[in-house]
Amino acid sequence: MPFLIAFGVLLALLILILLTAYVCFRIAFYLPPRKPVAEDEFPLPPGKAYEEYRDVLEGWMKTARAYPYERVSITSFDGLTLCGKYYEHKKGAPLEILFHGYQGSSDRDLCGGVRRCFALGRNALLVDHRGGGDSQGNVTTFGILERKDCLKWIDFAIEKFGKDVKIILCGISMGAATVLMTAGETLPENVVYVLGDCSYSAPKDIIKKVVKEMRLPPAIFYPFIKLGAKLFGKFDLEETSPVQAIQSCKVPVILFHGDNDSLVPCEMSKQIFNACPTPKKLVLIPDAEHGLAYPKDEQTYIDEIRAFEKHCGL
Repeated sequence: MPFLIAFGVLLALLILILLTAYVCFRIAFYLPPRKPVAEDEFPLPPGKAYEEYRDVLEGWMKTARAYPYERVSITSFDGLTLCGKYYEHKKGAPLEILFHGYQGSSDRDLCGGVRRCFALGRNALLVDHRGGGDSQGNVTTFGILERKDCLKWIDFAIEKFGKDVKIILCGISMGAATVLMTAGETLPENVVYVLGDCSYSAPKDIIKKVVKEMRLPPAIFYPFIKLGAKLFGKFDLEETSPVQAIQSCKVPVILFHGDNDSLVPCEMSKQIFNACPTPKKLVLIPDAEHGLAYPKDEQTYIDEIRAFEKHCGL
């Protein structure tokens, strides 16, 4: 009888652990099926900070949708069809590959990227992450698996545009974390530099911050979140991080961050900057909230990129 009681208690505890891990997985990593965005629909990220820029962001979305573009796709290492849109400014110009943020899409988060790329004289490839926009998948991994997708997009670009194409990797928020983690991989010489806008220092860091803001103890809940990622998402949340990966980077890196970012503190970009061994630059945009550095000050953003490229001899 005592054995049966003990076994029952252990079984109940195991079920509770698995259930908690699954709930954490669903909240943090699962992406439900997405409905196509209507032409007259202009989704913004959640939060009051974006309402101030609604007219600007809607205008950029309308412009990007009106530009001629080519739909492209690749197959991920694990069999997902990943989609993107290629915008050509000038044949043979450098190519910027852009990645959007957490639970976002290229249409929502990168619409201003086409405008900026064209202003800098480059072509743009806007990518929908796995589980975002038109791409397949229903799990987001905070850049862990997305960095492998980024490597596939680089291969695609070289095959499509030629072995001499110059590539800039760019991302915002989780997209920034993705390209910064990619920067720690072995990259072809085509990749000339990386641009990260408002990246977190590590998936673990940003998740713990959000859990704490939910008034939950991170020390208790983070292990369940990590377990949920491993069991149900099939990835290791601590496999790498922007701060860890950037230490193996071989190309220049420019970082942007709003100094009023309440979601991802700009101190996280400072940590990445300090860990980076290559030519680097950190640009803090005064009073800019999360993901709004470019809308806040377009001209400074572009001028800083031009100055960085000149300094690096690009």
